[in-house]
Amino acid sequence: MRILHTSDWHLGRTLHKVDLHEHQAAFVDWLVDLVREREVDVVVIPGDVYDRAVPAVTSVKLLDSALARLADTGATVVLTSGNHDSPERLGFGRGLMRAGVHLLTDIPGIEHPVSVEDEHGEVLLFGLPYLEPDRVRTELVAEGEAPLARSHEAVTRAALDRVRERAAAHPGARTVVLAHTFVTGGEASDSERDLSVGGVDSVPAGVLGGIDYLALGHLHGCQDLTAAVGAPAWYSGSPLAFSFSERTHRKSVLLVELGAPGSGEEGAEVTVERIQALVPRRLTELRGTLEQILAQQDQHGSDWVKAVVTDAARPAHLQEHLRQGFPHLLLTEYAPDGREAREGTPVVRREANPLEVMDEFLAAVTGADPTPAEHDVLERAYRHVRCDQEAS
Repeated sequence: MRILHTSDWHLGRTLHKVDLHEHQAAFVDWLVDLVREREVDVVVIPGDVYDRAVPAVTSVKLLDSALARLADTGATVVLTSGNHDSPERLGFGRGLMRAGVHLLTDIPGIEHPVSVEDEHGEVLLFGLPYLEPDRVRTELVAEGEAPLARSHEAVTRAALDRVRERAAAHPGARTVVLAHTFVTGGEASDSERDLSVGGVDSVPAGVLGGIDYLALGHLHGCQDLTAAVGAPAWYSGSPLAFSFSERTHRKSVLLVELGAPGSGEEGAEVTVERIQALVPRRLTELRGTLEQILAQQDQHGSDWVKAVVTDAARPAHLQEHLRQGFPHLLLTEYAPDGREAREGTPVVRREANPLEVMDEFLAAVTGADPTPAEHDVLERAYRHVRCDQEAS
């Protein structure tokens, strides 16, 4: 069986206030063509399909179109909800969905996997939506039993116990689990929402073993956790970069070949091919003097750019110069060489002399103490204001 694993679309996301809808639509076009070209049997999407619980109409329409077009290729589509999605809203209408599209967004759905057949027999696809411990620790126990511990490990372990119990009723069936969670050992980026509960935000890898293929969602970098889990386990990562911390990621989707069932404790034969996703525009961080940065406009003029300017004195009309060279400039930082990074904003003391406060502010902005001429300008301006106040 040929399975296409993609995740964390975050439809409706912006990048430093730039609308990504056009780029997300281009990814969907590319994905549909890939599914058709590679004759994919199943597409799995383990969560964070939307970027927010109440998505914009444009995002809803894009997902609706994506699911319909993927189903038209003949592939079965299985998706579940992530920590950014509302499981109720994402799962609305799942009973009315067209054949081939399955939304597994609630706890009861764990008991009802999607069954797909190939030449080697049955494959059961289980969907674990994002399991918020405070919300599901009572849902995952029998009536009358004490709630589970308030941790991601406890609720994930209980959910997978249900998966294994259900799979045991299908001897010889291979199992694929979609899970939206942070597995210990995974590498995070700046753009994922923190999952911490009581200071614990991850699930130990050993909890997730015993599955033929674990399709993970939540982390935005593509990564292989097979060695840690002890069974084939991958994050596909997000198809687009959502922060400059992801600028070095090679955005990908995963083509998984699920072969014949294993014997005894051995899992099925699994091979994973990493396919680089469409990159509509690269993210680039440029650091140096303004002159050095502008010298790279031929190479990076079409990129989304973060410029870190290191001139000793802040160049005049800095933003205007940068935007002329980089029309897709998203972020500018002024960090002169030799200037120590400050922790937060300087504290203004109530009893401080106003002129001292102005001197400190100028030093914070420029990275150097005011010159005598600059201090003189500040002093004359302050005296002028005081005279006006006394006159009134």
